[in-house]
Amino acid sequence: MRRYLRVVVLCLACGFCSLLYAFSQLAVSLEEGAGGGGGKPQAAVASWLAGGGRGAVRGTGGAGPAAHPGGSGRCKDFSLCYWNPYWMLPSDVCGMNCFWEAAFRYSLKIQPVEKMHLAVVACGERLEETMTMLKSAIIFSMKPLQFHIFAEDQLHHSFKDRLDSWSFLQTFNYTLYPITFPSDNAAEWKKLFKPCASQRLFLPLILKEVDSLLYVDTDILFLRPVDDIWSLLKKFNSTQIAAMAPEHEEPRIGWYNRFARHPYYGKTGVNSGVMLMNMTRMRRKYFKNDMTTVRLQWGDILMPLLKKYKLNITWGDQDLLNIMFFHNPESLFVFPCHWNYRPDHCIYGSNCQEAEEEGIFILHGNRGVYHDDKQPAFRAVYEALRNCSFEDDNIRSLLKPLELELQKTVHTYCGKIYKIFIKQLAKSVRDRYARSPKEK
Repeated sequence: MRRYLRVVVLCLACGFCSLLYAFSQLAVSLEEGAGGGGGKPQAAVASWLAGGGRGAVRGTGGAGPAAHPGGSGRCKDFSLCYWNPYWMLPSDVCGMNCFWEAAFRYSLKIQPVEKMHLAVVACGERLEETMTMLKSAIIFSMKPLQFHIFAEDQLHHSFKDRLDSWSFLQTFNYTLYPITFPSDNAAEWKKLFKPCASQRLFLPLILKEVDSLLYVDTDILFLRPVDDIWSLLKKFNSTQIAAMAPEHEEPRIGWYNRFARHPYYGKTGVNSGVMLMNMTRMRRKYFKNDMTTVRLQWGDILMPLLKKYKLNITWGDQDLLNIMFFHNPESLFVFPCHWNYRPDHCIYGSNCQEAEEEGIFILHGNRGVYHDDKQPAFRAVYEALRNCSFEDDNIRSLLKPLELELQKTVHTYCGKIYKIFIKQLAKSVRDRYARSPKEK
């Protein structure tokens, strides 16, 4: 009898140990399935099905921590067991509770911080302008950034060298992509309006793993954290898939309402230089259109739109977006003009009320105003951020010299209201130094 009792106890002990081991393996698989594999940008392939088109392997570059969350540093810091099997722990790891932690590590895991995805398309002589834009995004933002940089092949090496020199910041990652269009019409898409500008239309089809994205032109400067515009995604209702600012606030000087030969959104159209997108919704949506009674998805509507309106559009891809949202107005979230402040808002007198009240949030130097003397107020802000380094003292001392430069521009309409150019910038600098070092 005693012998049978020992066998039963031994079997129960073995069964209990097996159950714990199985539970630990289940926890490990759950953790890996939840994306516990670190923050490196993944290499992927963008392929165009039409005509067996060109597939481009994305080059990856990194700046910032890329260590696996289960790395030894974290284990030592938190005295947790992230090795399996548990009996093969390194000698310098506190492993007293590893047997139990292996089973419960999924619930103990620190959730990763959300990344903000920002995309830009750079062709020709746009390297320096793009780097200044990226710098302005990095300086003030709080959450980590993932940059998706689409550039001509000859620019890749320069981008990589410059971005790798910022790797000490540990606040961003980046991925470089070639310029890629559907092979059947690649030349036509590339030359539409400005070189490569229509690449933005294909981002939902290329970045298939990205849920939400902020697209900006190269001539954008962030005067407050990217986090602030990124938070507008939460304000989308159930039908909205993208957000843009109006092209004009004053219809008397509006372009679309006076000259457009195609449909456009709202009273004055929208400007696509700053475009916030829920790309998951964009890929799923079926769009109403004036070409067929059948609703078409994003990837199916672009070429028919171009074929129909090619002779009527002036501003290329922006016009196509206006046509699309004219027929689907419920899909667009419109944010105020201070999120996309351009020379048009002050060149004939101030006509962006939100900027007058709160200052400029995002500066858009279209018309080449960063590089000529037509709008010196815009150029002064660009030069200040271009020459600014990441050292705290340099950023802190940014404002006074900039204000002095802006005071020299009061002979222009934009210069007369120069204070709106530094109002939010001053707040962003103050907020940066009010945050703890870990938040910077």
